[in-house]
Amino acid sequence: MTEPSFQANTTNPVKSSQATTVMSWGLMSLLIWHTSTPISLAQTQPSIPTITPASIRVPDAYTLGPGDLLRVDILDVPEYSGEYLILTDGTLNLPLIGQISVAGLSVSQLTEKISAAYTPFVQQPFPSVRIITPRPISIAVGGEVQRPGTYILPLSTSNTVERQFQFYTVTQLLQQAGGITQSADITQVKVQRQDPIRINIVVNLKELLENGDLSQDLVLRDRDTIVVPTAENLDPVAIRQINSANFAPEEVAPFQVVIVGEVFNPGTYMMGEGMANLPELPTITQAIQRAGGIKPQANLRRIQLQRLTQAGELKTITVDLWQLLTTGDATQDISLQPGDSIIIPTASAVPPDEIISLASASFSPRTMMVNVVGEVTQPGALQVPINTTLNQAILVAGGFNRRRANTGSVELLRLRPDGTVSRRQISIDFQAGLNTPNNPVLQRDDVVVVNRSALTEAADTFEEVLRPVGGLIGVSALLNIIHILTEDRDNND
Repeated sequence: MTEPSFQANTTNPVKSSQATTVMSWGLMSLLIWHTSTPISLAQTQPSIPTITPASIRVPDAYTLGPGDLLRVDILDVPEYSGEYLILTDGTLNLPLIGQISVAGLSVSQLTEKISAAYTPFVQQPFPSVRIITPRPISIAVGGEVQRPGTYILPLSTSNTVERQFQFYTVTQLLQQAGGITQSADITQVKVQRQDPIRINIVVNLKELLENGDLSQDLVLRDRDTIVVPTAENLDPVAIRQINSANFAPEEVAPFQVVIVGEVFNPGTYMMGEGMANLPELPTITQAIQRAGGIKPQANLRRIQLQRLTQAGELKTITVDLWQLLTTGDATQDISLQPGDSIIIPTASAVPPDEIISLASASFSPRTMMVNVVGEVTQPGALQVPINTTLNQAILVAGGFNRRRANTGSVELLRLRPDGTVSRRQISIDFQAGLNTPNNPVLQRDDVVVVNRSALTEAADTFEEVLRPVGGLIGVSALLNIIHILTEDRDNND
């Protein structure tokens, strides 16, 4: 038998030296590449996979864990059958086979595991596993919900005979958390789950509302986390859709809002005060009514609603109530939520026809104060309906004092937004139509001045002059004398 032999190294020394040089350069190049690379592959953080509900596997939604009470039956072996509680360490202590780890398994997976464990001892064990009393599930909810936090909920039994349990869905957990806020983006609701690696499931509840896609109302598992993100842009149409959903807040306690700008009584107001809970959320127009109504110079097209999100970010929505008045766009009358601020800017100029439409709005005052002073029967401040005209105000004041008033024209004094006063001389025409130049619609705090006639001014002047003589001649007598003298002069002429 030939002994194995080992061949000596007869490699050419020159070639060996060249190989060593090439290897050295290769190692140096590798070292240079490694040190010059800014990010090491070993340091790259693995990303969490993101999937949709349609991509989820169909296994049992419920996984076993500590606190579950199970019924385990081994076919034809009653001494191995019974009710068993999963211990805090996630194990189940069964006869003969002892402790087995069951946490994280589904019922079907546990059944297979028990079958494999009993097979060496029982021929064809055919085990069956049923949940007698499931443990409460723990779900965390965060983001744009009314009451974020962790919720521990018992699973309800829909059929006590067959032990069928009702599992919670995303919308049911949102209801438990008080409902979503109006700042929520319901198209990107995220469910974080350990399955067995951590995954993100993106749920589009807009598809559920608009198309009835029940797959979006995901069945939850124990230890899931729901995160409702904040919408990038707050849209009045989306807010209205949220408010009509069954996972919106059902009842809200009275809350404060701030309203400033072109309203008669700006300040902080408690919406829903005097009510235990609000059946419906109050709106912008209701807040304006509480603040005394809109002013005539308000810019309805650029009302700003400022809202603080759950993340502490201030969002602004531009509201166009003029669209509500002219086209009936009810989405512009946005529902309010606690902490909202409403800012109503001043318009640079408001056309007369728009002033009339604005005064007729439900969020304008029903009445206003105007002043009719001078030669009328009942001068002073008057409470008149909105859109009252000049002629109507004079009639409400009892009409002209025929003996003293200048019935040909009056003065209209109006306070401008900049604090100055405008002054107009208006010819009186009781046949003029509504809001014509001779019969304008009055605004709050307007002053109508009915001046004296020329004859009355002359009589009053004479009365002032003659007052020191102690009433030797009365004013009426003086007027008669002037009248007689005037007639005599005319006759002589």
